[in-house]
Amino acid sequence: MSTDQHGLAVSGASAAATRHYDRAIDELLHFRAEVDAEANAALAESPDFPMGNVLAAYLGLLTTEVEDARTARARFGAFLRRVDEASLPPRERAHLAAVRALLDGDFLTCGALLGEITAAHPRDALALIAGHQIDFLTGDARALRDRVGGALTAWRPDDPHYGHVLGMYAFGLEEAGHYDRSEEVGLRAVELNARDVWGIHAVAHTYEMQGRFGDGLRYLDARVPDWSSGTFFSVHSWWHYCLFALEAGDVPRVLAIYDAALADGQSSMELLDAAALLWRLHLEGAEQPARWRALADAWPARVAEPFYAFNDMHAVMSYVGAGRIGDAEKLIASREAYVAEGRPGVTNVAMTLRVGLPVCRALVAFGRGDHRAVVELLHPIRHRVNEFGGSHAQRDAVQRTLLEAALRSGARDLARTLVSERIGVRPCSPYNWLKQAAVAEAFGERAAAAAARERAGALAGAT
Repeated sequence: MSTDQHGLAVSGASAAATRHYDRAIDELLHFRAEVDAEANAALAESPDFPMGNVLAAYLGLLTTEVEDARTARARFGAFLRRVDEASLPPRERAHLAAVRALLDGDFLTCGALLGEITAAHPRDALALIAGHQIDFLTGDARALRDRVGGALTAWRPDDPHYGHVLGMYAFGLEEAGHYDRSEEVGLRAVELNARDVWGIHAVAHTYEMQGRFGDGLRYLDARVPDWSSGTFFSVHSWWHYCLFALEAGDVPRVLAIYDAALADGQSSMELLDAAALLWRLHLEGAEQPARWRALADAWPARVAEPFYAFNDMHAVMSYVGAGRIGDAEKLIASREAYVAEGRPGVTNVAMTLRVGLPVCRALVAFGRGDHRAVVELLHPIRHRVNEFGGSHAQRDAVQRTLLEAALRSGARDLARTLVSERIGVRPCSPYNWLKQAAVAEAFGERAAAAAARERAGALAGAT
């Protein structure tokens, strides 16, 4: 029996297969595309290598791409027919159970099983990062923090992957609202490994959640070679850069980056980032018809089958932005039929029913100019939008849609409340003060509106 780079026994692997597996884990922690080649090389050396097959399954099932999931399901099923599970060590059998749950669409059970593996084997890097991604996909901030936090003391500061574990922990801390600690841990992660894109990403999130857009721009500008290309997260990191530039009011810069880095997205995650950025512009009246049309054309194949409600929302955004309301309504109708089927244990069914469908219906209502309906759909769920995944920064598109609909429908009291909440958390956000100006105008408070606009301008100019 071999031992992996983190000291854990692995069965059914030649020395060469174990080396490829170790390299694959390293590439995965760096979010580099080479992870697929190394995982395939491990299985080419030892086709029945249990942890190699587990890794390949996680890679296929956690991308939120239907085709990847279909391929992973067939490949893992063939492996299960060949393997004698009873002969495998307990840790590997536990991973097989976690993958089975994921194959069944049960994200929550998979996450719980991975948590049990991490508790028993805190240096199982695959269990840790797969569980971290499950927590992200389900929007579970507490688990994002505590899954990694509970394993942290088992990792030595001299371990080559200690910094990557810190990067994961920093993101969990940020999503759980511990911004000062998140910044500290994230900066340390990047200090240990300058190309830890998840750590860089965690620091960017921390600045976003505090409205520190100037710090965000400076931080990313100083590290462009480390995050801007060569990883699964390059496009997403450019999206974060654009959020900071939007706060600074630099729309031309945002559109230039969109065309250079986001417009030709090749995955659902990249299309999602493009839609989320254009939707923010759409809410402010900056229409982008050609960009929307191209983006809308890219979605149909990716949402032909229900898989992840968070993706559905961004497909609907794209259809609405492109003026293809009929396509948006067809997607919604297909998801209504999907949840009506029941499918017990499939996490995405609950995500779709409780959050996905109300949000998608609200986006269509916004596109139709029925802002009162938007408020009626989004206000009851605004504190549980996390249930269909993503980060606080990503889900802010929903909160901004609610705020804009409240302003446009004349729901002044609600708009005032929403803006007050935002300013209390992020008082240095120009966007928040511009919305405060809009609220003041709605109440006929012209002097207060002028003061709020002046505050927004001063903050934007302070970058």
